[in-house]
This record gives sequence, C-alpha cells and structure tokens, in this order.
Amino acid sequence: MGRYDPVSQPQKNEPDTFAPPPPTYYNGPVAAASGGFPSRSKFDPRGWSLRKKILAGLAVAIVIVVVIVGPYEGVKQNRYPNYYPLKYSLKDTYQGANFFDNFEYWSAPDPAQGFVHYLDAAGAKWSNLSYATDTSAVIKVDTTYPNTVGGRNSIRIQSKKTYNDGLFIFDILHSPYGCGTWPALWLADAYNWPTNGEIDVVEANNAGTFGNQMTLHTTKGCTMGVKRKQTGSVIAKDCYNVTNNNQGCGVQAPPATYGPEFNANGGGVYAAELRDAGIRVWFFPRDSIPTDITDPNATPDPSTWGEALADFPSTDCDIASHFRNQSIIANIDLCGQLGGQVSLYNEQSHCPGTCTDFVANNPGAFNEAYWEFKSFKVYQAS
Repeated sequence: MGRYDPVSQPQKNEPDTFAPPPPTYYNGPVAAASGGFPSRSKFDPRGWSLRKKILAGLAVAIVIVVVIVGPYEGVKQNRYPNYYPLKYSLKDTYQGANFFDNFEYWSAPDPAQGFVHYLDAAGAKWSNLSYATDTSAVIKVDTTYPNTVGGRNSIRIQSKKTYNDGLFIFDILHSPYGCGTWPALWLADAYNWPTNGEIDVVEANNAGTFGNQMTLHTTKGCTMGVKRKQTGSVIAKDCYNVTNNNQGCGVQAPPATYGPEFNANGGGVYAAELRDAGIRVWFFPRDSIPTDITDPNATPDPSTWGEALADFPSTDCDIASHFRNQSIIANIDLCGQLGGQVSLYNEQSHCPGTCTDFVANNPGAFNEAYWEFKSFKVYQAS
C-alpha cells in the first residue's frame, strides 16, 4: 500500500489538528463536564428584565432628544435678524413756524377714555395751547379754567403723511409731566388700530420721574421672547393688544430719559427705526447726540450708534405685516386707562385724591404739562 494508506500508517495519540477549538463565550469556555451554561455579561440585553429594557429604551430616547433637539433649541434661541446698514436720505422735515401745517388736530372723543377735551386747530390756536416759532413747536394742557366738566382741554396732533418704514429723528426740548398727565410721542394708524400696529417711542405718566417706556401694541402673532440687543429693561414680551389689558411689549428706560431730569439736561434726541428686520429706539442726551444727526450735511447711520435702548427684532414678529400706515402722533392725555390707574397715580407718583377730581380742580398744576419739539425728521432708505 502507498504511504498514505491509513491502515499501514502507525496511529498516533495526537489531537486532530483540523478540529475546531472549543466554543467560548464572554465569560470563558463551556463547562461541558458540569453541563452548565455560559454566564452573560451585564451589558447583554438578552438577560435583562422587561423593566430594565424599558428603562434602557427611555435612556436612549433621552440621549436622542439631547443630541438632536438640544442643538436645535440652542440655534433657535440665538436667532437674530440682520440689521445691515441702510443708506438713508431725508424725506420729511417738521420744523419752524409752519410745524403744525403738516399735522391734523384730533378733536374726537379720546379712545383711551381720558378726562380730556382735545381741541381742533382753531380752538388750539385761540387758546394758545399749540404754537410754533422758528426754533420750536409747543403743545400743552390748559392751565386757566378751574372746575372743568368732562375733562380739561389739551392737544393731540397726528401727521398727515403716513409711513411704512423709516428712521424717525425726534429732537425734544421739554417733556410733559405732573399728576394726572399721560403724554406720549408715538407712531400709529389711529383709524385702523390695532390692525396696523402702534409704536410708543416716548411714553410716561404722572410724576414722570421713572423714565421713558417704549412699547409695541399689535394684533396676534408678535412676541419678543427672543434674543435682543438693548440697554433697556424688558417689562413684557407679548405685543398682542388683548394681553394684560393692552399692556403691549414694553421696555423701560432709566429716569434721565424723561421728565424733570430730562428737561433739566436740555432734553435730547430719540431715534426710532422701523424696518423689516425690526424696530429699534435710541436715546441721546443733549450733550451726546451723534454728529451724523446734528450735522445738516451728514446722513444718520444707526449702525454706528451702538446698542439701542429698545430692540424689537422680527424674529417672532413679522414687522412689515404688523406695522403699516404709521402717522407721527403727539398728545397729552389726562387720567385715562393708564394715567388714572391707582397703582400709578396714587401709589407710584403719590398724587392726591382721585385723578379726575385733581385734573378738574387744579389748573395751576399743569404748568409743566407741555411738549416742546425742536424738530422731527424722517429718513427713508433709498
């Protein structure tokens, strides 16, 4: 037989080199002799209880949420519009002896339920509650008649021209204050309110020592719980007019931005920018107005002014759809929905009695209740 004949070959007591190795598991070879089973790792889900599997599934779900949703929320919170520089040019100037030629006088009942009679143009001129010179324009509250019935005489004016956007430069020499007063300088479509929105650029009440409040009032769908770049303090974030009795979304400024301190410093300039990216308001005291505002040959550039006093970005508010046909409005209301509130009239400003009684019987208390404007200028992007 040949040399590969197994019968003729000597048998060796050696293991078959082609036999597979004994099976192994995570914890070593099978204990064949004892008939045992391999012990599984604690990470092997085949040995887990149902409760442990459920908890593990929840943990995985949480990890997925953190990994996916976390960065998304971070990005969402950091959204901010691009306030890129716009090239503005002067469109309208309200200034000098003909200041009031460009305004209408509101003489209808007060929509804000104030204790006030707004005079028409003839009445305002006859009573000298509005007048203009080459250097300034004044509107004021009556300081003559005692024991008024139904309200004290005052003035409310609104520009004949309306705006959908623009940079509004308000140079103010004196702001009204005193118990019972509720003055404002604002932008709105008074005949289509709140559909076309309202921008309170300057607003205060009573003693006027608490600073300016800048506020938006809109229809539903405009909120400010987003990233903002401003130096003022947030009062409220929902601009919807039915929220908290038309509180609006307001920003509070320091005391020097309004009232006695503001007036003592010679007033200053408020600049309000209305554009699709958002609405911003700056305040500059008399001694620190930017040269691109004071220089008649310059063009204002808000990108050089630093952080605004109030910032209302378009992040969660479609500015273009909420603010249209805005007139410039200036008025001095008395008592009303804001000025007559007990918390503001009595408690904050420490004014006596009731607001309407005080306003009716104290004409001499309104000597400081007047606006004096140096000029209004409106710029629009070309």
